Amino acid sequence: MAKRDYYEVLGVNRDVSEGDLKKAYRRIAMKLHPDRNPDDAKAEEQFKEANEAYEVLSDGEKRQIYDQFGHDGLDPNSGAGRGAGGGFGDILATYSAIFSVAAEVVVEVALRAVLICATTYRCPWSRR
Repeated sequence: MAKRDYYEVLGVNRDVSEGDLKKAYRRIAMKLHPDRNPDDAKAEEQFKEANEAYEVLSDGEKRQIYDQFGHDGLDPNSGAGRGAGGGFGDILATYSAIFSVAAEVVVEVALRAVLICATTYRCPWSRR
C-alpha cells in the first residue's frame, strides 16, 4: 500500500506554519488516540500515520527532504534517500570531499605561482 501524503494526513497545506502544524496534529491525535478508541484498529493505524507525518513535518531538515523527494527521500533503502543505501546524502558528502581537496590544491598552486612570480624579473609587480 502506498503511503499517503503527510500534508494530507494532517489536513494542512504545504506552506503551513509550525504552530498550525502542531495544532492540526494535536487535533487529530486527540481524535484518534488509542485510549479514546480502545478496540478500533483503523483508528490506531491512522494515529500512527499521523505521528509519522508530524515527526517528519515538524523537523525542518526532514521536511525539506520530504518536500523535495517525497517518501523516497526519507527511505534509507531508496536511491533518493540519505541513509546507508548510497543515497543523496552520500553523494553530496563525496562531492563535498572532492571539492574540498580540489580547493586546497588550487590554493597551493596559486600561492606557489605568486611566490615564483614575485622572486623573478618577469613578474610585473616584482620589486627587483
